[in-house]
Amino acid sequence: MTLEEKVNADIKTAMLAKDTKKLDALRAIKSEILLLKSSEKGSSEDAEMKAMMKMVKQRKETAEIYKGQNRPELEEVELFQASVIESFLPKQMSIQEIEAAVQAIITSTGAASMTDMGKVMGVASKQLSGKAEGKAISDTVKKLLSK
Repeated sequence: MTLEEKVNADIKTAMLAKDTKKLDALRAIKSEILLLKSSEKGSSEDAEMKAMMKMVKQRKETAEIYKGQNRPELEEVELFQASVIESFLPKQMSIQEIEAAVQAIITSTGAASMTDMGKVMGVASKQLSGKAEGKAISDTVKKLLSK
C-alpha cells in the first residue's frame, strides 16, 4: 500500500470518526503528496519521506515559536499534527544508533578529521535518509570527527 493510499484510508476513518484535528493533519500530508506529484521531480517514496520529515520539522519549529509566545493552544495543535505525520514515517533512530552508523561510515571512508566532514556527510545522509534528522546526523559527525 502506497503512502497516498494509507493517507486516503486514514482520511476516511477520521471523517467517519469526526476527528477534525487528525483530519487536518492528514489533509496536509495529502496536499504535500499532490504537490510532489505535480512537481517536475515527480513523486517517489524517498521524496515523500523527505517532504514529510520537512513537515514534521516545520511543525515542531512552529510549536517552539508558539511556546515562546505563551500560546499553548496553538503549540498543542502543531505538536499533534507533527505526531500524526511522524506516524507515517519509519521509526527514527536513537542517538546511539546514529553514532554507531556514523562511526561505521567514518571507518569505511577513512575519515580522520573535520576536513573529511563533507565526505562522511554525503554517505551518512544517503544511508540514514528517512531514519534520522539531518541535524542529528550532522551533530554526530562533528562530534565523532572532532575527537
